[in-house]
Amino acid sequence: MRLFIADDSEVVRERLSALLAQLDNVEIVGNAGTVDQAIHEIRRLKPDLVVLDIRMPGGCGIDVLRSVKGDEPSPAVIMLTNYPYRQYEERCMDAGADFFFDKSVEFEFAIEVIKGLASAQIQKRE
Repeated sequence: MRLFIADDSEVVRERLSALLAQLDNVEIVGNAGTVDQAIHEIRRLKPDLVVLDIRMPGGCGIDVLRSVKGDEPSPAVIMLTNYPYRQYEERCMDAGADFFFDKSVEFEFAIEVIKGLASAQIQKRE
């Protein structure tokens, strides 16, 4: 599974990349720290899955979400944020997010979902 990480924190991007690169069947194809860079690179690289933050320079991750979910094919999107407020979750899900997790307490859930998606993609190919 081809995965892209979009987060304004370089530390988070590096941590996620290090963790996810260890998973079987997961290839980190790129990352971005700004809204414009994320939209451009996601469209160029066409990942299967995007891990996306809400707070990003140049707009917000919800802008990225809306933009890439309008593409065909669109990637699956996991919102992973420090802003786990209900109104953000509702806006993200309405805009097409597949999952919404709080970085501070649900980080491991996001990793488990990624493992499951990678495994399901392998099973689909077989």
